[in-house]
Amino acid sequence: MAEIVKIDADYRAWMEQIVERYRSSQIKAAVKVNREMLRFYWSLGEDIVRMKLESIYGDGILERISSDLKQQFPSVKGFSVTNLNYMKRFYLMYNRAVENHPQLVGNSSEPNHPQPVGISLEQIFSVPWGHHRYIIDHFYNASPDIPLFYVRQTIEHGLSRDTLLNLIDANLHLREGKAITNFEKQLPSVQSDLAKQITRDPYQFDFLTLQEPYEEKELKDQLVQNVEKFLLEMGTGFAYMGREYRLVVGKTEQFLDMLFYNTKMHSYVVVEVKARKFEPGDLGQLGTYVVAVDEILRSEQDNQTIGLLICKTKDEVLAQYALKASNQPIGVSEYTINQILPEPLKDALPSIKDLQEHLEK
Repeated sequence: MAEIVKIDADYRAWMEQIVERYRSSQIKAAVKVNREMLRFYWSLGEDIVRMKLESIYGDGILERISSDLKQQFPSVKGFSVTNLNYMKRFYLMYNRAVENHPQLVGNSSEPNHPQPVGISLEQIFSVPWGHHRYIIDHFYNASPDIPLFYVRQTIEHGLSRDTLLNLIDANLHLREGKAITNFEKQLPSVQSDLAKQITRDPYQFDFLTLQEPYEEKELKDQLVQNVEKFLLEMGTGFAYMGREYRLVVGKTEQFLDMLFYNTKMHSYVVVEVKARKFEPGDLGQLGTYVVAVDEILRSEQDNQTIGLLICKTKDEVLAQYALKASNQPIGVSEYTINQILPEPLKDALPSIKDLQEHLEK
């Protein structure tokens, strides 16, 4: 009989890292296969634009190009008219970014091409084609900085296509780093920048089934039940350490709402959730928890613990004043619930499986 192994928080954190590394390796494998294809797609899109083929030959030229290429390469599926349109927009969208941020290439195979600041064409080519199609669909007419933001997110965090789409739908580019914090004052500059990247304002919870009016305990219970989705909203690199995490401080027991470890920052993150408006006293409680984690759990290899308070609403001026009075690195954010579905109504609605079975009849 196999021995029952007791799993501790360190093991769970390590396993989270393994899963993240494996998912990242999957993305990297796809990147290697697709890099040359994307370079070709860019060049074909550039030809269509620079040769003004549609102006010279009319709207039907893409159909002709598609037909000719399919005849030459019958086993290749990437030459549909739809995909040719994506190639054209792929070139136009990122070329606008290149033109808006001129910078000589350091590592591109085409050294005369200018590059957007902080990113190269080679990095753009490293993102899988399916990801680019999502970005084009949503941000083709947007400011060039926005598609580049999601390219960076994909590269830095090895995002899957579904994760990228979730972040796009949640308007991450409008919310990242928007929380009110004192990180610049309380943390070294490098850690402060990383800490800002993991903050959102507001956090968007669209996976809750609560009965109005709901209580704080119900909200926290729902977040724990949906911890994977909560981690997605929190950002990448988070390992979940537990809910109502118990710390013995002196002669008392303290229970943290949620404790995480962020593998990118190499620090613990204490999260407190309040189903009400922000109150200055909340920072005193959270600051105490941050200090306790630093003293009890933090090792020499860990960076300083940070705190994150997520509340229903906040007076921004009051929050800023309260943070100035705190000696611990803390961020304050609001949360929104996109849709609250009462439990009785949820049970009465047909499931996706029921709908699919009905449509197949």
